[in-house]
Amino acid sequence: MPYAVDFKNVSTVGLESSPVAEALAGLRANEARYFKNKYDHEFTVLPADEAPEVLDLVNRILSEERGIVIGSRPLEVTSFEAGGFRMMYVFYESGLSINVMYGIEDGGKRAVGFKLSEGMDVPEELASKFKFARQKSKLAGEIRGSFFVIKGEY
Repeated sequence: MPYAVDFKNVSTVGLESSPVAEALAGLRANEARYFKNKYDHEFTVLPADEAPEVLDLVNRILSEERGIVIGSRPLEVTSFEAGGFRMMYVFYESGLSINVMYGIEDGGKRAVGFKLSEGMDVPEELASKFKFARQKSKLAGEIRGSFFVIKGEY
């Protein structure tokens, strides 16, 4: 069942099994606020098992581009278009959030972003491949993030 993320009243709905559920909920709310303010888009998520095609495409991009397989259980996903981009998100039980930004027009920007919730360790599958920058968020505390540019066509 779809859940519209409320960034004013942050809730752990759908993320309760995460050991960093509060921080992950703040990270999810931070993304919802960004898309509402920038594109007037309501950020809505689904349980990962209700949209396997989103998870499959994110997993395919990670695997084919960088040989990455995420070990944590996916909890929620979303896929939408905003600002000329197709966006996909996966929120994992570990506190990891992965987003794929794919420009709709030929030659548009394409990238995969990783964000780590406050209180989680860098996942083993990412630790040796990426350096993470830190940023502060009123909703999520300290977020660590990294990204890579997508080279292939998906």
